[in-house]
Amino acid sequence: MENDDDLIIERDLDIVALTMNRPPANAVNNGLINRLLDTIRALSNQASPPGIVLTGQGDRFFSAGGDIKEVAGLEISRPRMRVFHALLCEMERYPGPVVCAVRGYAVGGALEFLLHADYVVANRECKIGFPEINHGLLPAAKGMRQAVQKLGLREAQALLYWGELVDAQKALEIGAINEITTTAKVMGRAVEVCKHLRGKEKNLFAAIKRSLNLTGQMDDASLEVMTIEDLNAYLTENSSADARARFLSKNSKKE
Repeated sequence: MENDDDLIIERDLDIVALTMNRPPANAVNNGLINRLLDTIRALSNQASPPGIVLTGQGDRFFSAGGDIKEVAGLEISRPRMRVFHALLCEMERYPGPVVCAVRGYAVGGALEFLLHADYVVANRECKIGFPEINHGLLPAAKGMRQAVQKLGLREAQALLYWGELVDAQKALEIGAINEITTTAKVMGRAVEVCKHLRGKEKNLFAAIKRSLNLTGQMDDASLEVMTIEDLNAYLTENSSADARARFLSKNSKKE
């Protein structure tokens, strides 16, 4: 386990838990953004990237979003937003599963984390939203685009224009979270889901995730290149070949 003032890192075999640790509300400041970015990049560069479970310390806040005290002018805000944008990109491109374990509030930048995760487990007390318009701020443009892609234009407009928070049931209905459980079970369920996804053949999972997350930004020529590159990766991987062999053997027995 690694522990600093902002981020607790715990590893159990192929799963790494990242716990945002800035009481009372786990507000995301520049130091935490950089720590998350550096950690996820380092994990991504490993030969076999682990699954990641991202959570917040305590039961009341996953995170209250960006630390508004740091929005003091362009000299501070501009580099901070660039690093935050880079963090969202890193989450989106991370080759393994990223699962969020949400207890309590996940608003502003924290909601952007949920929208860039592969799966979100939340408690019944969870509330999400983009309150920035009421505070003289804006979410990252990448986060707003992701809201449209994940939730649909009308639901994204409702969250962004009104700036009001919605409860866990509404978050589930619009697709901001994947499932609801009790507070006590949130972390365990998130780890369970992450282990299940991490157990899939890694090249196939990475290829599917890349296609789901990135192809909407690419032209047809780039899509063809990606398809061929993915083909080369999974057709030459032994674990992929084993999966195909099991599937063919199972089907042959049915005939």
